[in-house]
Amino acid sequence: MEKRIHALLVDDEELARSDLKSQLARFPEVEVIAEADSVSSAVEKIERYKPDLIFLDIQFPGESGFDLLDRIHTDTKIIFVTAFDEFAIRAFDVNAQDYLLKPVNPQRLALALERLEDSMPSEDRLNTTFKYDDSVFLSLNGKYHFLKLNTIMKITSAGNYSEVVTSKGLKGLTDKSMKEWEQRLPTNMFTRIHRSTIINVEFVEKIEPWFNYAYRIFLKGFDKPIVMSRRYVSIIKDRMN
Repeated sequence: MEKRIHALLVDDEELARSDLKSQLARFPEVEVIAEADSVSSAVEKIERYKPDLIFLDIQFPGESGFDLLDRIHTDTKIIFVTAFDEFAIRAFDVNAQDYLLKPVNPQRLALALERLEDSMPSEDRLNTTFKYDDSVFLSLNGKYHFLKLNTIMKITSAGNYSEVVTSKGLKGLTDKSMKEWEQRLPTNMFTRIHRSTIINVEFVEKIEPWFNYAYRIFLKGFDKPIVMSRRYVSIIKDRMN
């Protein structure tokens, strides 16, 4: 890595912070600039130091690491570090947030840091396709969520953003572009049906002809159909087969 990364360690266990700090000392590209032992102290440290990276535990007395994410608005990268493997799902999006289990494996830590080579997604990462049952760590309307890809029903362009709608009732804007989504989503389950719309074919209820050789697609749980451009008809039929 060419850029030096300023890191904040957030964990209520001093021994855990000490162990991680010791391991990070092997990586000259990372500088631990502060530590915090609670969500409230982490908020203060983030505002003061503006770190590039936060190593964040999930479980705190009476609160969680997700509470911290609800209280901050930042592009800072997050790497979760926790002893609770029930959270251990593939939890990184195009900005390569990651997830480490305690005790932290040195090789796994090195791999996580390799994913932070640049603040923008590299071409290689953009060409890496998610699996349908993967989860991504995504900001919707400024709040972070672990989102299962197979629950996404529809993605719509919204200027420089995109709007995501899921079968679990989540709906919100994220800073991911339609191009990023199209490059990362599994093409056997997700398809573009319009210049501004991507759908999950698993949620297609029916397709019917419409005016001017266009078609209407009805998605499960949606009252109104979506108009599909004629050029995408053969593509979606192939995907559904």
